[in-house]
Amino acid sequence: MSSSRTLSRAPLARATATSVASSLVTVQTNGAGFTDITRELAAFVAEAQAVDGGLTVFVRHTSASLTIQENADPTVLADLTTVLNRLAPENAGWRHDTEGPDDMPAHVKTMLTSVSLQIPVLQGRPALGTWQGVYLIEHRARPHRREVVLQFIGTTG
Repeated sequence: MSSSRTLSRAPLARATATSVASSLVTVQTNGAGFTDITRELAAFVAEAQAVDGGLTVFVRHTSASLTIQENADPTVLADLTTVLNRLAPENAGWRHDTEGPDDMPAHVKTMLTSVSLQIPVLQGRPALGTWQGVYLIEHRARPHRREVVLQFIGTTG
């Protein structure tokens, strides 16, 4: 069976990582939901004068997480919230409930998603697709102050 797919690859680009830039972004959430942090990442990359390399995004919490998702249709985020709530409902008989009924489900949701992302930086921009945005996901019901560490390693101009 043959495939009609055609593959192509851009020429290889090489660079020696000569710079490390780091910053801390504080995000005040409104409670459970998605907060788009894509612009903050792009601003950090521009301020770091990044050219080519890697951008690490890391959230310093166990009840919030990060994801790359569609940034055009908000119903995608609503549906993702529904899925996470079905996978880790508050009323599942959790033993850990010291901080409230939403705490253990928040830990499970974080485990199912991610606390760090690695995004390539190419020609001075995060190499995200047309419809991709980077989101902090707050898994707790009440507002929280979340810290996101940004670190670029690569070449600068």
